[in-house]
Amino acid sequence: MLAEKAALTKGFEIFERMSEHEQVIFCNDPSTGLRAIIAIHDTTLGPALGGCRMQPYSSVDEALEDVLRLSKGMTYKCAAADVDFGGGKAVIIGDPKKDKSPELFRAFGQFVNSLGGRFYTGTDMGTTMDDFIYAMKETNFVNGLPEVYGGGGDSSIPTAEGVLYGLKATNQWLSGEDDLGQHRYAIQGLGKVGFKVASGLLQAGAHIYVTDINAASLREIEAVAAKTTGKVQVVANEDIYAQEADIFVPCAFGGIINDTTIPQLTVKAIVGSANNQLLEDRHGKLLRDKGILYAPDYIVNAGGLIQVADELYGSNHERVLAKTKHIYDAILEVYKEATGSGKTTEESANAMCEKRIADGKKRNSFYSVPVKPKWSIRTLS
Repeated sequence: MLAEKAALTKGFEIFERMSEHEQVIFCNDPSTGLRAIIAIHDTTLGPALGGCRMQPYSSVDEALEDVLRLSKGMTYKCAAADVDFGGGKAVIIGDPKKDKSPELFRAFGQFVNSLGGRFYTGTDMGTTMDDFIYAMKETNFVNGLPEVYGGGGDSSIPTAEGVLYGLKATNQWLSGEDDLGQHRYAIQGLGKVGFKVASGLLQAGAHIYVTDINAASLREIEAVAAKTTGKVQVVANEDIYAQEADIFVPCAFGGIINDTTIPQLTVKAIVGSANNQLLEDRHGKLLRDKGILYAPDYIVNAGGLIQVADELYGSNHERVLAKTKHIYDAILEVYKEATGSGKTTEESANAMCEKRIADGKKRNSFYSVPVKPKWSIRTLS
């Protein structure tokens, strides 16, 4: 009997894994080689919004795990940023250096369009706006567009601004002053966002420690430092955690706050743009017990999301920057709530987002009516 039950349930564990999600779509187009997964986590607050990343996952299981985790994170990020979207994400299985083609992204655009506006997407790790120019020939549900296509342009600009506001708020909480220049920062990663954050800190007169796998980026930030009153010191990748800095600023990979790195940290706080910085929820508790303040990453890095969401209302840079400034207040609110409740900052931020979603459910039920596109890109193809 037990063997029969096991046989009946074998293979159905995927439904348990996606039990928190509304919908998971496997996209297959043999003619173009497209193998993709779209995950829609929650549309209480609006249609799902999330970028599409492309990487050579070692298995379908790995790709599924990634898209489920990322889409859930987008639900919380959208709730925290108070934009009228829910959480979603897409992943394409393939090597972005050799498996891309116009036909593949057109096929992906067709799958996105088949969802009728329940999911909006755009660039992420491994994909570029050039890729989505082809997807846009098949669907209007693409955000994060260049200005020439009616979008807001480079989303790393408001993302970096949001990180700087998060750093200011953290300095305010720790020292009573939000000045950036009187502190030391250990910055991991000098990509589009990290480089802008590092530049902003140097211009404020700060002392920064930096690391990156790209030697050219390290040379460029040294050139920036030479023109400012700030100071920069390049360190090895593995040494960035142990620097005598006030704040650790992760702007590269996720999962970098873990059992190996936490013992090395001597900072007072962690504030950065990298997604999913805590490898496990328990690592937030370990940080708290060590006296290290953690700014939830999905609040700190919300500037880019704010810009992408703003496109549906007609892109407006001043409006985006005005809303990005609220990251400062949001971070302070999380710190205050966590201090009063005894929760970790991550638990406090999650609770605030969950309340916002619960309040949304009182206003409306399952989202099913797509947002009407305000423009069409098909005329450009």
